[in-house]
Amino acid sequence: MSMDHTHVRPWRHIERRKSRQIMVGNVAVGGDAPISVQSMTNTPTSDAAATIDQIRQLEEAGADIVRVSCPDEDSTAAFRTIAREAKVPLVADIHFHYKRGIEAAQAGAACLRINPGNIGSPDRVREVIQAARDHGCSMRIGVNAGSLEKELLEKYGEPCPDAMVESALNHARILQDNDFHEFKISVKASDPFLTVAAYQQLAEAIDCPLHLGVTEAGPLRTGTIKSAIGMGSMLWAGIGDTIRVSLAADPVEEIKVGFDILKSLGLRHRGVNIIACPSCARQGFNVIETVGILEEKLAHVTTPMSLSIIGCVVNGPGEALYTDVGFTGGGKGAGMVYLNGKIAHKQANEGMIDEIVQQVERKAAELEAARAAQEAVRTAAE
Repeated sequence: MSMDHTHVRPWRHIERRKSRQIMVGNVAVGGDAPISVQSMTNTPTSDAAATIDQIRQLEEAGADIVRVSCPDEDSTAAFRTIAREAKVPLVADIHFHYKRGIEAAQAGAACLRINPGNIGSPDRVREVIQAARDHGCSMRIGVNAGSLEKELLEKYGEPCPDAMVESALNHARILQDNDFHEFKISVKASDPFLTVAAYQQLAEAIDCPLHLGVTEAGPLRTGTIKSAIGMGSMLWAGIGDTIRVSLAADPVEEIKVGFDILKSLGLRHRGVNIIACPSCARQGFNVIETVGILEEKLAHVTTPMSLSIIGCVVNGPGEALYTDVGFTGGGKGAGMVYLNGKIAHKQANEGMIDEIVQQVERKAAELEAARAAQEAVRTAAE
């Protein structure tokens, strides 16, 4: 069994906000469901082949849900082919044009990202809701600080938490008045302070699932930091049911960062969690180079497990005690391999990477076999 000691450390416990659960295709969002990780394609949706290719990359990275923009009729026409090929549920991103929402629902969207108040008359809203109902679509109300309604900006003077939450609740009321409750809400801003304050207020005001994000967070490094600060503080407080990291980078990076944020908080586990020292003059091998190579060589391992790579014996044995596989540098061109927290054998620095990869793959297979056996017992009991 993987060495997870969280159950004996109450200070690691996060009490998640109790939200009602909805379905996005076959992915449960809210309630006690795992927090799902999303990204969005940036290929022209009308180019079905390119969009399917990008969705495939996102699926391989671990995406639970993928959003696809549908700005025109060519996009919703291609959406049918795209949805048929996707292995994960797709959210159709709709702005203003109610017909695109209806077309996307008919074409296989699992969810419509739409603001009911922006798509026209009550009759048009009812048509979109009926299409969603007929085709088993849920909806996401997506409020963004950069596109708040004119009357709210006039009322509040600038984007602020009150304005964002009022916008969200106004849109939600339209769905509720039409007896449609399969929706989630996001209230995103590029400012983490504004984002967090809006979500905190919204979490108190309504029980629907919340889709978290710091919108337009920026380039890979700074956007990751901004997202981790904003979303991390909300997740730590128990707020959030599904997340999207908005980076000006390859969408695959959004999935990686999303899982890393959840992994850091113990909310979701996928793949190898590498614990590594920043390295110093005490290191018995090149830690930074080694960790970089291991990240690439272990990217295919999806089993949740932990690996410690520490340059010397100051913290190495202590870290290895709580990881599935560990390596601690010892000098004289060799270090020590640890398995399940115990010393296994000495290992020369030469060949160290291949040995670590082999041990991680072996441990992953062992964990998967144990999980399969446990599942078989559970199934038999039912």
